[in-house]
Parts: sequence; structure tokens; C-alpha cells
Amino acid sequence: MSAETEPDGPEDRLRRFATIWSRAVFPVTSTSSTRPEFEQQLLPLARRLSEALRSRVFDAAEGRAVGAGLVEAHCTDPEALSRTLDCVDAYLVLYCGQDGDQEDLRARSARLQHAMAAGFAEALRERTLSEQEAIAQAALLAQGVVAQALHASEARFRAVFEGAAIGIGIADLDGTVLQVNGALVRMFGVSDQSLRGQRVVDWSHPEDAPHIWRLYDELIRGEREHYHVEKAFYRPDGTVLWTNLTVSLLRDADGAPQYQLALMEDTTERRLLNLRLRYEATHDALTGLPNRTFFFERLEKALNAGEGQRFGLCYLDLDGFKTINDSLGHAAGDRLLVEVADRLQACATAPGEMVARLGGDEFVALTTGPDTQTEVDELADRIMNALLAPVSVDGRELTVRGSIGIVEGPAGERSPAEVLRSADITMYRAKSAGGNRYELADPEADARAITRHGLTTALPAALERGEFFIEYQPLVRLGDGSVRGAEALVRWLHPQHGVLGPDRFIPLAEHTGLIVPLGRWVLEQSVRQARSWREKHADAGPMRINVNLSPCQLTHPGLVQDTVDILERAGVGPDALCLEVTESALIGADDDLLKPLRRLAEMGVDIALDDFGTGYSNLANLRRLPVSVLKLDRSFTQSMQQFPADPVDLKIVEGIVSLAHSLDLAVTVEGVETGAQAEQLRILGCDTAQGWYYARPGPPERLHELALVDATG
Repeated sequence: MSAETEPDGPEDRLRRFATIWSRAVFPVTSTSSTRPEFEQQLLPLARRLSEALRSRVFDAAEGRAVGAGLVEAHCTDPEALSRTLDCVDAYLVLYCGQDGDQEDLRARSARLQHAMAAGFAEALRERTLSEQEAIAQAALLAQGVVAQALHASEARFRAVFEGAAIGIGIADLDGTVLQVNGALVRMFGVSDQSLRGQRVVDWSHPEDAPHIWRLYDELIRGEREHYHVEKAFYRPDGTVLWTNLTVSLLRDADGAPQYQLALMEDTTERRLLNLRLRYEATHDALTGLPNRTFFFERLEKALNAGEGQRFGLCYLDLDGFKTINDSLGHAAGDRLLVEVADRLQACATAPGEMVARLGGDEFVALTTGPDTQTEVDELADRIMNALLAPVSVDGRELTVRGSIGIVEGPAGERSPAEVLRSADITMYRAKSAGGNRYELADPEADARAITRHGLTTALPAALERGEFFIEYQPLVRLGDGSVRGAEALVRWLHPQHGVLGPDRFIPLAEHTGLIVPLGRWVLEQSVRQARSWREKHADAGPMRINVNLSPCQLTHPGLVQDTVDILERAGVGPDALCLEVTESALIGADDDLLKPLRRLAEMGVDIALDDFGTGYSNLANLRRLPVSVLKLDRSFTQSMQQFPADPVDLKIVEGIVSLAHSLDLAVTVEGVETGAQAEQLRILGCDTAQGWYYARPGPPERLHELALVDATG
């Protein structure tokens, strides 16, 4: 492939990404390899990044491993990490994620960058510790050499003392500095005369660990031979010198304590690098806010704060942010996020408060202390007020809206994952209520949402394991009381929750798309059952099965062909089937949506308009709908439970029945529970009915018994 040709295959695109990466990082890498050789070292790391970007389940460990791999490839300069992250941000999705959801891939890329920075920092830290151990061993060896030189030869001691690359100082047991070498003088940036005569105890620093001076006292008293600590010193110009300090006790020829010997390694630059890497690993690159990692550290600390302490958390998700990204581009979306982050940061300035960005357009605000019940509400109010003013992006005034879920409670009762899950559920409850508002967490609502999620994830396997079954409710002709069919009602026998009605799982199946295979299964089982009824009870007249169609099934391109195939395999005619479609699903339906229903109706399949009377459809539209049956909603029968029935309701039902019959439509009524209702509906001219007055939904054998009773009269 020539240099001018764009890569076309996945491997070519991966190699192109590795080439760009190596060219960016090679100039700041300490390696004896050539640039092409260095590219070959980066290629496996690039492949791991590509696989992590496109994997079904995101694994941050892959990003950390790549960060560690940079250190192994001698890319230890901070600029190498910075250039790597810039390269991954700009080119990883472009070359390795062309076929996926770009929004999700960019979010994954950002998480990979954070993981790489963390892995780089950890690997560099482990390498540093290894180097420190080697230096400590060298220091102990130097200590032995110095001690031997003191006893053997002043000349040899001076050679080691002055030529050592690490700082060396000698003090008496009172802590007065007697001798310092050139390396120590250069570390402090002063002359050796100014260091001599100073007191060791005057070299304290606010960040000294409490045990440092305890170890010093033990050494002076002769109770220990040496100790090793990390210690900070003030230089005369006010800057801070960080060191790895080893202090040893030197004894005289008789073994009595005589001097103290200090060996110092300057770790200031390394510490600053680690602090910078730590910051990059715990802060969002775009907004500068603490990221998910840092937030979880703070949340875990707040939840373990002890008795009497509480926490309050606001989980914010911007409403309609995807629309802004899609219409104005990611650059505009990023500028909007930066402005929102600045406003949120200004809302959390009190002690115990912090704001973090979890990713995308999701932010969290945390408050801690003994009285967070009121503080968290005030924090949420400040956030909502901060979002009121429009944000100017590229000359456009963008309105910012957000939904907030609030969780508040005592420390020590829940884990960080549980708290964030509750906040997430509550935030989506606020979003479902229209957005631009906040809601308080409700344990019962959380439990329902968790159960709903569990049912959603269990649906596919439930269909494979055969956990669904069908109950049938008879359809009775009001004129003579004979059974003329039944409505198929699917049930789920859940292993933990028992028998679940369709209202518990059909909306979930609609949302996940599983309604299509589930609906096909219900249709197959129901049509097969209709054939069985017709074979066993031929004398009772034709038995018809009613099957519900969801809006998702209506738009599925295979609806007509699936129905034809199922009828042919079962060996029954189209007249054995009635498909029920809700009135709401057909309100405003265009010709494309009605076309498959018309084809089925032309074949001889009855189409019933279910829940009629609950929507706002124009009655004149009935002429254009390919329906042959109207199913009146149960609300009409409920008004007839009292005697005498409301005359207005009776007139409405009578008018609907008259209109339906004039259009050659049959009328079925749902929810019949008493004989009085059944008689009233018969007088009004309704054709068929169903309800508990006749039978509750049950196994198909019950319908056999009812049909036999009708046949033998």
C-alpha cells in the first residue's frame, strides 16, 4: 500500500494507527531502537487498544496494561504519555472503530485513556520503587564502605565521601551537622559552610510523617542501626526538596554510638511527575473536574466516615445533549460540557462538597457532613439555577436542561455501587417525568426498577427455556351463550417471581425487541390450539383464536409472511384467527402501517380494534381501517355494574354498536362480571363478550369443557 493510499482493511488501519503513534512518541523516547523498530514494539499495544475499544464488555484492565507497556518500551518521559493520549484521542476511533456506535466508541476511548494514564503511573511507580531499592542497597554498601574508611583510612573515606553521587552528611549525636559532600550541597543549593553547624532537628517539614522523628530518637539512643524514609526539606529559597533518606548509626571501635550518617537521594522531579500522572489519572481531560475514579474514592471515604456522618449525592444528566452533539458536532458539545462543568464547580464550594464528571453528559455532586438532609436539596437547587442561563456556543444560545437523582442517607449502610445505582435510577425517574427537575430516591421505586432490569435481562433466556405459557379466556356469543373462541393471554412463569401477567413484561419485550420472537411463539401456540379445538369440537361450530399484536409487531416486515407460514403449518384457514390491535396503535396510522393489516384481512384473517373508546380516534376513520371487530374497553362495562345503569353510558354504547353494525363490524365487550351486565349488553346489540362472569383465563382444557356444555346444551 502506497503512502498516499488510505488503509482499507482492519489490519491496515491498525498498522496506520501504530505508525502515527510511533511517529508522535519516538522523539521523546529513550531507546536505542530505530523508529520502524519502535513501531513494531507499539503494534501489539495498538492491537490491545483496538480490541478493548470494540469488545462487548469494556475492560479497563486492558487500558492499564497498555499504559504499563509504554513504560516497558522506555516511554517514561511525561511528554511521551501526553502525546500518546493525544494520539489515542484523535485517531483510535477513526482507525479502529469505523463500524461501531461512534458516541459509545468515543466514550470508551476516553475511559481507555484514563486507564492508560493510571497504568502508566502504576508501572512507573513500580519501576521507581525497584530503582529505589537498588539505590538503597547501594547506600547500605556505601555506608559500609564509609564506616570501614573511618576506621581504616581518612584518604579512602574522603574519596568515597566526595565522589558519591548521592548526598552524604555526617552529624554528631546531638544533631549538629559536621560534614557534607558536594552532592548534598548541590541538592540544597547552598555552600557547605552554611550547612555545617546546622541542627538536624531544625530540618522538620509540615509533611513529615509522625514516625520519622520517633525513628530518629531511637537511632540516637542506639536502639536501632538505621532507618529509611521519604522526607521533605525546605531549601533556603523556599522551594521543597523531596528525598529518599537513609540514616545510619556509626559506632566507634568499642561499639559505642558516635556519629549519624545520612544518605539522601533527590526525588523531587520524580515526585512531581507522579503527582502529575496521578492528577491525569483522576481528573477529566476535557473539563478538569475529578473523574469517576476520584469520585468513587471520595464516595467510599464518605460512606466509611463513621457514626453520625451522612452523605448527599446529586446525579445529573443533561436533557437532550445527544441532539446537540448530532446537530452541532462534538466540538460544540464539548464546549457546552466545559461551560456546564464550570457552573457546577461554582455550585460546590462549601467544605465537604465536590463535583465530578462520570463521563459523557453525566455529572455528580457530593456533599458530606452531619446535616446533609437539607444541604443536598440546597445543592440541587443551586445546580438547577446554574443551568437556567443559556450557553453561547458558536454564536448560538443553547438552553441547558438537566435531570437530577438525589440520594441521601447515613454513612456505613450502603456501598458506593449501590448508592450510584440508586442515584441513576432516580435520575431516570426524573427524566421520565419530563426532565428539568430533580427527584429524591425512593427504595420502593429502586426495587421496582431493579426488578424491571432483572426481568429485561432474563427475557431472552426465558423464551429459550420455555418459561412462557398461554392461558385462554373464552369469547361468548351473547345471543345464545355459546363459546365461539378465546383470547390468548401469554404468561411468564418466572423462577423467582412466580406467574407474571403481560403488563409486567410485554412493555419490556417491546423495548428490547424480543416482542417479535415472543409474539411469533404465541401465534404459533395459539393457532395450533385452535386446530385442536376445531378437531375435537367440530359440532360446536368454528372456534376462533384471538391473538394480540403489539405496535412493534405491526411494523415488523415479516408479519404477513410469518402469519401465513404459521397458518399453513398448523393446517387451519385464516378464518380461525383474529388479530387484535389496540386503538392507540392505529391512531394516525398511515397507509404503510395499514398495508400488512389489509393484506391479512384480504386473506380472511379477522382484525379486531382492541380497547376501543380509550383513544381519540375519529369515528369516521373506522371506514379506512381494515377491521372487522370492535372490542369495547372494559370501562364501558364497569359503568353498568350499578342498577339502573347510567342512561348516558347506555346511549353511548348503543350509538357505538349501531355505528359498528352499519359498517358491518361485529362488537365484542371486555370485562363482563355479572349476569346483569351480560343481559344489558345483549339488549344493546353487542355480539360477543368475555370476562370473569363466563370464565377467568385458564388452560385450554377449560375451554373444551365450556364448549362441550354449549354443544350438549
